Amino acid sequence: MNKIAFITGATSGIGKASAEILAKNKFNLIITGRRDDRLGVVASKLIDKYGIDCFPLCFDIRNQKETEEAFFSLPKVWQQIDVLINNAGLAAGLEPIQQGDLNDWEQMIDTNIKGLLYITRIISPLMAERKSGQIINIGSIAGKEAYANGAVYCATKHAVDAITKGMRIDLNPFGIRVGSICPGAVETEFSIVRLKDADANKKVYAGFTPLNAEDIAETILFMVSRPAHVNIGDVLILPTAQASATIISRK
Repeated sequence: MNKIAFITGATSGIGKASAEILAKNKFNLIITGRRDDRLGVVASKLIDKYGIDCFPLCFDIRNQKETEEAFFSLPKVWQQIDVLINNAGLAAGLEPIQQGDLNDWEQMIDTNIKGLLYITRIISPLMAERKSGQIINIGSIAGKEAYANGAVYCATKHAVDAITKGMRIDLNPFGIRVGSICPGAVETEFSIVRLKDADANKKVYAGFTPLNAEDIAETILFMVSRPAHVNIGDVLILPTAQASATIISRK
């Protein structure tokens, strides 16, 4: 039987690209998100194109009860996850701390930290029981260094970095591989969501070539395709034009 990968936030961006490349490499998939119509389209496409099995699950990962109910609605055979990709996440707002929007803060904390923890708490015991599995958390360069007007987003991604390190220690006795990918500037819906501006990408990525979702998906494939004795613990991946969270060479 094909391995099963569980991907959160799979309706767009890195999650969608990851689903595509893993399906191409004959993983069966569980893809999740809040946009049911998009999930259905993605699942149908992957099934038709690659001949794999794909199970779409529509729920809000910020809601613990909803997350648990969605997972345990899966047939038992689908609950044996080989790879968990904690991709669901977002940035909201770009204000200094004294002007921050509390709703934006709650949304980032609930999605980027608590949502990751909710699904990991469900799936990791099943991996531990089988003494097999791999977890990849999608972090950010914002989890390595803070920058102006991004205190809370940076805090959530610093949390992902710390959780990943602790998770790797806790799950080590069970042979479970744990790692993270921390991208710099990736052109997805990220900036559109953050700035609440449909034209945001034209401004944010002007004058340089950013990463794309497929770049990160290829890195995920590399990590999951290593031999069992190899664990890629942490990858910081930047576009060539980017030197730090705030230094980008623009033409």
